[in-house]
Amino acid sequence: MATLLRTVRRVGTSGAPADVLVVDGRIAAIGPAGTIDRPTSADVPTGTSLDVEVVEADGAWIGPGLRDHHVHFDQWALMRQRVDVQDCGSAQETAARLADAARTALPDRVLVGHGYRDGLWPAPARRDLLDRAAPGLPVVVVAADLHAVWCNTRALAHFGGMLGRALPAGPDGVLREQDAFDVTGALSRVPAELLDAAVDEAVDAAAQRGVTGVVDLEMVFGLDRWTRRIAAGTDGIRVASGVYPGELDDAIARGLRTGDVVPGTRGLLTMGPFKVITDGSLGTRTAATSDGAGLLTWTPEDLVPVLRRAVAAGLVPAVHAIGDRAVSLALDAFETVGTRGTIEHAQLLQPEDVPRFARLGVVASVQPEHAMDDRDIADHHWAGRTDRAFPFAALERAGARMQLGSDAPVAPLDPWVALAAAVWRDRDGRSPWHPEQRMSALAAWRGSTDGRVGVAVGDVADLVLVPSDPLTATSAALRAMPVLATAVAGRWTHRAL
Repeated sequence: MATLLRTVRRVGTSGAPADVLVVDGRIAAIGPAGTIDRPTSADVPTGTSLDVEVVEADGAWIGPGLRDHHVHFDQWALMRQRVDVQDCGSAQETAARLADAARTALPDRVLVGHGYRDGLWPAPARRDLLDRAAPGLPVVVVAADLHAVWCNTRALAHFGGMLGRALPAGPDGVLREQDAFDVTGALSRVPAELLDAAVDEAVDAAAQRGVTGVVDLEMVFGLDRWTRRIAAGTDGIRVASGVYPGELDDAIARGLRTGDVVPGTRGLLTMGPFKVITDGSLGTRTAATSDGAGLLTWTPEDLVPVLRRAVAAGLVPAVHAIGDRAVSLALDAFETVGTRGTIEHAQLLQPEDVPRFARLGVVASVQPEHAMDDRDIADHHWAGRTDRAFPFAALERAGARMQLGSDAPVAPLDPWVALAAAVWRDRDGRSPWHPEQRMSALAAWRGSTDGRVGVAVGDVADLVLVPSDPLTATSAALRAMPVLATAVAGRWTHRAL
């Protein structure tokens, strides 16, 4: 299979028009526009057909395919079918939205809302609000940050029965951290054919935004589910599937090592990192901070041994740490174990911890749109400290490597949204929030790919084509960036050319 892209401009270059030839999933040749007509025997492997699809790109910009380095894919796929309450400004408004949805809900289903943010609500959540909103239905509203769920009485009984224990919600009906994760995990236990259909639609949507790969950190180990999906034709993205402590024994017993390609998946599925959640979140007010606030879910005495065990088995750690206390302890653990890996989120940092990322070889895996979603909550709950919140520029100056992601469904699985938030730190016409912490366009672009800026001969042809140069785009242009085409190993997964 060969494709000739005529008259493209390459990201990271002067923008001079070029032709790019893709053969058998790799870039075989690049030359000035008009100089590549048809591949010759020197361009293609022995036995490869010389039939070529010619695509007139008309000056589109071509770059490496985009990657989202932190996704909860099943939850993202299911969230697209749930009641969106992200714009609700109070518990009463959220309950009213659910009451409207309940009028047409099926009587044997759980009514699920998604995206509540209560950090600035004028009054807290109350269980009885949801009881009255849908008196005949279990109702669960998942927090935007996934670290809490707000339930009515029927839902608490329903999921308590599923989980085999009473759920410790008080009059507010809110479950936090592991109890919330257990409920969201139970919500994801839908018939395989329904879940796979939702995932297939979500993969297509991701491809339409230029995504060619994700790191899937779904809380239930997904390697076998993704193997099944790829075999059934859901093959529009590459997936690295992570594992959590509860299933670490199984991963080790199976001999799975981070980066290993799963047989039978055409190279699309690899074993991902070992994920550990060491504190809560800003939105749920459980992020562990240096003033003693928040919640540590793994003590250093427990974290170091489990990281050592995972690393010895060939698994690279991905440690969730949001508050500055949690980040400090996570960096300590990486240093003690003597391993590299990622810190997921790293939203609030002590100044002395910033240079430790580069020194230890720990990647800051950040989700820039969270800064836009949470700027007001941060100003309130982290007052006086937001100059070191989401400190992208400080990390870049210190030489830290950064990877960008969405944490979908916490933010949209759309790398252009993440790029805009990273580079410009603005949204909705508001002034930039702490613009001194903007990430450079080059660092943000590298963090949104596999580390490359442009394309070169020999590269795997995971590609994105867009109408303008992403390295010079404004915030508004990035958020609305049209994607003309996306390819995985030279195979079109989205095409509007």
